[in-house]
Amino acid sequence: MKKLCKCVLLSSLILAVFLPGSVFASEKNLIVGGKNYTEQLLLPELASILLGQAGFNVTLKTGVGSVIARKSLENAQFDLYYEYTGTAYTLYYEQKDTATMTVPEKVYEWVKKADAEKGLVWLDPVKFNNTYTLMMNKAEAEELGIKSISDLGVYVTDNPDKLIFALDSEFWERPDGFKGIMEMYNFKLPPKQVKKMSVGLTYQALKEGLVNSAMGFATDGRIAAFGFVNLDDDKSFFPVYNPVPVVRKEVLDMYPEIVTILKPLADNLTTEEMQQLNMAVDVDHKPVHDVAMDWLKSKDLIQ
Repeated sequence: MKKLCKCVLLSSLILAVFLPGSVFASEKNLIVGGKNYTEQLLLPELASILLGQAGFNVTLKTGVGSVIARKSLENAQFDLYYEYTGTAYTLYYEQKDTATMTVPEKVYEWVKKADAEKGLVWLDPVKFNNTYTLMMNKAEAEELGIKSISDLGVYVTDNPDKLIFALDSEFWERPDGFKGIMEMYNFKLPPKQVKKMSVGLTYQALKEGLVNSAMGFATDGRIAAFGFVNLDDDKSFFPVYNPVPVVRKEVLDMYPEIVTILKPLADNLTTEEMQQLNMAVDVDHKPVHDVAMDWLKSKDLIQ
């Protein structure tokens, strides 16, 4: 009797695996990654909801730095995540051509072609540009006559011990970060004037007057909410940073419908809307999932 039961069980397992429409054969699992700041929590959340609606079982893995996110994709620990064109161009490929990196279409095509050789596919780009920015409190910037990063460089050169900057370790080291800014804009900041902290804390430190300038992201809703101003990048140091879902080719070959599922995010998510979503999380302290669901419902993208 026991042998009969074992045979029946084995037969059932074989059928479950190989028969069309079986639970095992039809199960679609994806790991969607994300970095360690609000926008990189929201983008994976939006994607996971749309993918879930289409029948995928999605596992979210967020909260890592750029380099780790990239390696996770290359090593098949992520199936897809949203990367920024400028980040891939300057950080992973160490390119510096201003004529390419400041034009959305050019930098997108460049990184798309380069990554294709590594088995990574760039899908439709989201239209907003989440470039890095240097921020100041609007009142202090006006008082000191600082409107651009060039103005900031001149002020720092004349007053090296006056301003304190808040930034994270990644922005300090990466080629499109603060060291590169000082080189292009020809100023040097004493190390004691730099306070390193997580990117989320840079906004709070600036708001509370603990620092005079801070790194940030152009699409962050706290810039307007906290009375900050973005300093004009008048020498075009920063490349274009359009977010794009990057998928491992073997995953996309298996599930080509991913392209269609994620395209509504590329078609509908604007800079202003991304600022509002970020602000809802960072200023209004709403849960990431709720903010993502509300936006998708407002666009009639979920049933």
